[in-house]
Amino acid sequence: MLLADDWKDYELIDTGEGEKLERWGKYYLRRPDPQVIWPSSKKGKAWEKVDAHYHRSKSGGGSWEFFSDLPERWTVSYGNLKFYVQPTGFKHTGLFPEQAVNWKWIMKKIKEANRPVSVLNLFAYTGGATVAAAYAGAEVCHVDAAKGMVNWAKENIALTGLADKPVRFITDDVFKFVQREKRRGRKYDGIIMDPPSYGRGPKGEVWKIEDALYSFIDECKDILKPEPLFFLVNSYTTGFSATVIENMLKMIVKRKFGGKVSCGEVGLPIKVSGLVLPCGIYGRWEDA
Repeated sequence: MLLADDWKDYELIDTGEGEKLERWGKYYLRRPDPQVIWPSSKKGKAWEKVDAHYHRSKSGGGSWEFFSDLPERWTVSYGNLKFYVQPTGFKHTGLFPEQAVNWKWIMKKIKEANRPVSVLNLFAYTGGATVAAAYAGAEVCHVDAAKGMVNWAKENIALTGLADKPVRFITDDVFKFVQREKRRGRKYDGIIMDPPSYGRGPKGEVWKIEDALYSFIDECKDILKPEPLFFLVNSYTTGFSATVIENMLKMIVKRKFGGKVSCGEVGLPIKVSGLVLPCGIYGRWEDA
């Protein structure tokens, strides 16, 4: 497992009974997490003296309860990367701190290439990986279907001082965009994707990750340059194995370009217990 254990502005303090207690900068949040199936005494003032608590509803969804003059949004830093954080619907904050392990890897691959690098970030959300790639010197294309998330990513880029860097922001269906890039003959050195568990395809059809991911990776391989650097797939789909992603990357990307493939879990260290909270899986292809 890859642990995001070098944060200064984020800390997973404690977990238990379906919840996690976190510090985001100077603010403390209490949120549900489906992986936390172990008990907790929830002793300690920190659990009670939070700035906001997300309560899940039995009928689905949920809502935030605020206990302080929490700003609408604030900033956190990971090294020189800066991000806006904001409690949003369905418990999220606009940032997945465990992804720092992938940001570091992406930046390392780009910096060590010693050549101009172009990166495509698909299902790119608020642009954590986009900020990392741009900071490392890559030309980046950021694609997400949600206009609000694309605007948030633009703000994160500007916040990090990268507004003048070559970053394209595209609000579009990811599948349609890749098909158009393929027709245009545009190619990339690296591709990043974080596909949802299910969504809608280019013709409006409902698709599931287990049905669509292989063919989508296969299509994406055709917009990689002849000597690409990396291909990263993240997933938060419950029950989806990292080995499945590893197998697909071997069958599709490694078969065409050589290189090597690795996979595993990403996680966060829990301060109080010393345990680890698993937060998702990844599969990486990289040039040898």
